[in-house]
Parts: sequence; C-alpha cells; structure tokens
Amino acid sequence: MSASSTTANPGAATPPATARVPGRPPAFAPLQGTERVLGTLALSLATFMNVLDSSIANVSLPAIAGDMGVSPAQGTWVITSFAVANAIAVPLTGWLTQRFGQVRLFTLSVLLFVIASWLCGLAPNIGMLIAFRVLQGLVAGPMIPLSQTLLLASYPPAMAGTAMALWAMTTLVAPVTGPLLGGWITDNVSWPWIFYINIPVGLFAAALTWSIYRSRDPGPRKVPLDRVGLVLLVLWVGALQLMVDKGKELDWFESTEITALAVIAAVGFAYFLVWELTHRHPLVNLRLFARRNFALGTLSLSVAYGLFFGNVVLLPLWLQQWMGYTATWAGLATAPVGLLAILISPWVGKNVGRIDPRKMTTVAFLGFGLVLWMRSQFSTLSTFEVILIPTVLQGAAMAFFFIPLQTIIFDGLKPEEMPAAAGVSNFARITAGAMGTSLFTTLWDRRASLHHAHLAEAVNSSSPAAMQALDGLAQAGLSPEQARGLIERQLQQQAYTMGVADLFLLSALIFVALIALLWLTRRSRIPPAAGAAADAAH
Repeated sequence: MSASSTTANPGAATPPATARVPGRPPAFAPLQGTERVLGTLALSLATFMNVLDSSIANVSLPAIAGDMGVSPAQGTWVITSFAVANAIAVPLTGWLTQRFGQVRLFTLSVLLFVIASWLCGLAPNIGMLIAFRVLQGLVAGPMIPLSQTLLLASYPPAMAGTAMALWAMTTLVAPVTGPLLGGWITDNVSWPWIFYINIPVGLFAAALTWSIYRSRDPGPRKVPLDRVGLVLLVLWVGALQLMVDKGKELDWFESTEITALAVIAAVGFAYFLVWELTHRHPLVNLRLFARRNFALGTLSLSVAYGLFFGNVVLLPLWLQQWMGYTATWAGLATAPVGLLAILISPWVGKNVGRIDPRKMTTVAFLGFGLVLWMRSQFSTLSTFEVILIPTVLQGAAMAFFFIPLQTIIFDGLKPEEMPAAAGVSNFARITAGAMGTSLFTTLWDRRASLHHAHLAEAVNSSSPAAMQALDGLAQAGLSPEQARGLIERQLQQQAYTMGVADLFLLSALIFVALIALLWLTRRSRIPPAAGAAADAAH
C-alpha cells in the first residue's frame, strides 16, 4: 500500500481514500494529530512484542530445559521452532494481505500471537511447547512487515524517514529489554511469564490498531496461491531443520532417521527450485537471484545473521551453565548490545545514500570480527566487566549491519519487485538464524568433548599435579568420590569454555572473510529509504 495520498482532508478524523485504480488497493491520506500518535504507539507495541519474544527466551533456556527434563541443546528447539515457522510464514504475507486485507490480517495476527503466547506458558512438556512456538512463529510472520506498511501510510511522504526511525527504535530497544526482562522474570517469577506478558500488551495493541485503522483497510481480494510451492517449502525447510536439530542426539548420518531427513530436504529443495522457477505465480520469486547485488547481498546477510544469532544464543547458555550466572546476570551481560545501535543507527540511515554502503557493511563485519575475537579470549576467570565490553561494542556493528546491506540487496529493483525481494531476503535471513542456532549448539558440544578428552589425559595417577590436587581436596575434608567429582566439573567447565572460544574465533574469521564476498557487489544506486520502503511494502 502506498504511503502517499493524492486526496487529503487534514481536518478529517478519518482521512478519505483516493480514487481507486483498477487492480490496485486504494491509497489513504496520512493520519493527523492524536490519531497518528496513537497509531504509531499501537504498531510499535506490536512490533516490540514480536521482536522481544525472539530474544526474551534466550536467557531462559536453561530454566525451560531443566523444568521440561531435557538437555539445553534440546531446549534450543524453543528458539529454532519459532524461527523456522516464522521464516515459512514470511513469504505468505503478500498473499495473505491481499486475501484478507492488511488491517484485518495485522489485527488477527496480533490476537493469534496473544493466544499462542498463552498456550506456550501453559505447555506441560517440551513437545507441546515446541508445537505452540511453531504456531506463534506462523502467526507472527505478517506482523513486522505489515507494521511497517501501516506506519508509512500513517505519515506524509516527507516524514517517511521519521516514521521508519520511530519503527527502528522499537526493534533496537527490544533486544536490550528482552534479556533483562527474561532474566528477571525467570529468576523472580517463573519462565512461563515470559510468554504471559504478551497478553495485555497484545490485546491493547490489537484493540488500538483496529479502532484507528479499520476504516483504512483496502479489503480482501481473490488472488491465486502457489499451494504446491508452499507444501514444498514446508517440506524441505522442516526436514532440514529437524535434521540439524536432532543430528547430534541421533549421531548424525549413522541414524536412518537423519539420513531420511537429509534426502527429503535435498529432494524437496530440488523440486522447490524447479517448481518456483517455472510457476506463473511463484510463492518465492527465485529469479531475483539472477541479479548480482540481490544474490550476493542476500547471501552475505544470511550467513552473517546465522553467525550473529548463533552467538547470541550461545553466550547466555555458556554463562549460565558453566560460569555460574543466574538468568538475571546473563541478561545484564547480553542486554547492552542495542545501546550503541540506538545511538548510531539514525546517522547510518541518514548517510547510507551518501557513503558507499559496502564501506558501511565492511565496518559492521570488521566490528563483529573484533567483538568475536575478544570473546574468543574469554576464560573461566573472565570477569563480568570483561564479558560486558564486547557486548557493548557489538551494538556499533549492528548499527552498520542491516541498513547498508538492505540498500545493497534492493539496488536496481523495480517498485513492483520490492515486496517479493523483501520476502525472499527475510525468509533467507530468518532460516539462516534458525540453522545457525542449531549448528552452533551442536558444534559447541563437539568441541567441548574434544577438549575434555585432551584435558582428561593429563588427569591420571601418573600426573603429579592431579595427585596433589586430589590430596589437597582430601585434606579439605572431601571424600575421594567428591574430589573426583569436583575435578570432573572443573574439567567440563574448562572444556566448554575452550569450545565456546573456538566458535567465537571461527565466527570472527568468517565475518572477515565475508568482506570479500561483499565487495563483489556493485555500488548501490538507490536512495537510502528504498530498502526500508521495500521491507515495508512486503
């Protein structure tokens, strides 16, 4: 829907629609005064709730896994199930918007998100929790792109930058609030309340949105749906994510189940490619990848986001499992990631049209590389301050990450191609985030097992240092079993710390290597607002 209007009545409480163009939804005049403020508040609250839910559970994973009687690695399915379902729902947003109308769809999505959140809090076991998280991810798909669309339509074209800046602030504040709020709730109330808090926020946002925007809905239209493409998408993405999630516990390709999932994912993906490239109304417009900037930009964004999100999940797990942090303190150690992003992002948005976005993204990748290299130096003796410094610095890298990369991705696309491009790039990014989470937790366990085996070789009866440590513990009053248990715990702590440091270093190297891929793109020729507008159009 267009953010502009050719016919406006500034004094009207409900601006009139412009004349309808055949085949297109009507445009509406911008909101005025109090209605615009309340509309911005409603849309921002819904966005905040959605983004908050993707980060608030990170620091609660150990508590959830403990209560459900599963391993922390299995607990990460709470994160990945939401992300995969959300990724599948994103390409459907365009069809759903036309089929039901954007205001109806947005309001319904918020209400269903509230119901799914309530069910997540009530889940009696890990299977039900994952099922409800899948539901939550599916209904959350249209919320963020439609919040952008409705917000841009609430402001005159000259204020589009202001509108997107207000929207971006909510998406940057939520990652700061999420770990803090999630940690405090987990430690002082109980983890189900990280989902229950969505209920009052969502109900208020849905009611306010409907009261302001219901007369601005262009209404439903009958449009074709690529049902075969949708089935193939669910098939190969679901099989691939299940393979990655369950690979570790089933010993990967030694398992018939994992092998079958790999075959289903590969065959499903191949059929999906052929179908989408030949269908008249494809669910995902894969022809966009023929454009160099779109293909390389989307690949860079996906790999970088997979690394970023994998590390975001890994850090609080390490802090709580092996460094003795409570959920609250793990939240405090990870929350400041958005502080510098909030301060720097407005400057980046203002200057991305003047400065080569490849240079800005290079700053982001070098920043992430530096942050992750600093984390690779962590040890079991690292203090809270040492752990906090890279978290704060990471916010600066985030500020230079999304806006310039989106500018590269949308370079040279026609206006009618923008919605499809936004859907494809967001699908790839969210899917990569889910895969990154699963792969990182699996690799962490593998590296820790390797380090543990090497460390254990030095702890035996022929080691003077080991015997001296056992004697010292015995003199302190510990039984031989207690002494050996304490040493084993220290070995595991050291092994998992060395394992997480390995992954931090690997991530740093990949971020630096991505710079070469980035510079294979052409310099962007589109204005800085185009990327945001394209995302909003989706």
